[in-house]
Amino acid sequence: MAETVREIDGPTGPLEVLVDLPEGPPRAAVVFAHPLPTHGGTMHTKVVFQGAKALTRIGCAVLRFNFRGVGRSAGTWDEGPGEKDDYKAALDYFSARYPNTELWAAGFSFGSYIAMTCGATDDRVCTLIGIAPPVDRYDYSVVKRSTKATFLIHGERDELIPLRAVREFYAQLAEPKELVVIDRATHLFEGQASEVGDALEDLLADFTCRTQ
Repeated sequence: MAETVREIDGPTGPLEVLVDLPEGPPRAAVVFAHPLPTHGGTMHTKVVFQGAKALTRIGCAVLRFNFRGVGRSAGTWDEGPGEKDDYKAALDYFSARYPNTELWAAGFSFGSYIAMTCGATDDRVCTLIGIAPPVDRYDYSVVKRSTKATFLIHGERDELIPLRAVREFYAQLAEPKELVVIDRATHLFEGQASEVGDALEDLLADFTCRTQ
């Protein structure tokens, strides 16, 4: 179910948020970041929406938020550094709200870069989730050095980020890890966003970092 939380404190002012809650106590708290604001990405982007709903179905609490300058979030686009600060503020909020719950970092496209790099260096985060990660456009070196559980989902026909580049990146990650390739899917998973949700459910329905 969706909750009435509308904003949290961010580095440059309020950040607009949505919180989706499972029916019982959450098994994990997930902060989910959206794609490039300069290309229309928001917390309502279809893949982010479907991903959040899927994680909620398997028992996670999920916080989606708009980066600075998007929707009702204060501030202006900062080309990455400021957006990382926004993400860290969201992690702080959800970690404080669920102090005894696993904290997972998730994101789609540019959001995966922000989420995975912030999550890789935050001791509170135990799981990294990247959907269509732009690994050949941003520096993911801290993720390559991480020993945290990492899950990737990519489109077979991604026209922006070649599947080959993601496979090469995946090969450099530590276990535990898993990569799901969605047949025929493009970068934005047009017409296939629900398949991203299905993949997340399949990957994470029985996963917990505490068993690692």
